[in-house]
Amino acid sequence: MNLAEKYKDEIADILSRYPVRRSALIPLLYLAQQENGFITEGAMIEIAGMLKLTPPQVYETATFYTMLNLKKVGKFHIQICKSLMCALVGSDTVIGWMKTKLGIGPGETTADGLFTLTAVECLAACGTGPMMQINDDYYERLTEEKVDRILADLRTTGTSSMKSGPFMWPDRAGARV
Repeated sequence: MNLAEKYKDEIADILSRYPVRRSALIPLLYLAQQENGFITEGAMIEIAGMLKLTPPQVYETATFYTMLNLKKVGKFHIQICKSLMCALVGSDTVIGWMKTKLGIGPGETTADGLFTLTAVECLAACGTGPMMQINDDYYERLTEEKVDRILADLRTTGTSSMKSGPFMWPDRAGARV
């Protein structure tokens, strides 16, 4: 079943929010990602058709944003900011801790499929680095002790009490949903 059939109501709602159809691209890509945890080539082609874009236009957007995945990731997708501001306060050290604690480097997933580690360019929290995003949650001002606690919480409960909060799409009225 394709996206248009499976998510007919959600797609109609998304498209109704944007007078310029192209503006619906990111929300549609995010919807497509919910299917498998990543965006398939078929989904990008279908979205291109919906928005009257070329598949390369959709692909270039999908590859630009760190919240969008083009391949399968672990249950917990750890993205560590490596921009200049985070690098100055120790993001390379955080990546080193993750390599040691998880046994994987950037671009890799643990054998149990629990964690994927990615180094990303910027997560827009320059004043609170070093920082990382795990799925939709931010973790800021990281120390080795915080990282240990976060990983332990994720392994045992599937969530962490140390998160800063999830990203949420605004609804039509501007409220977060």
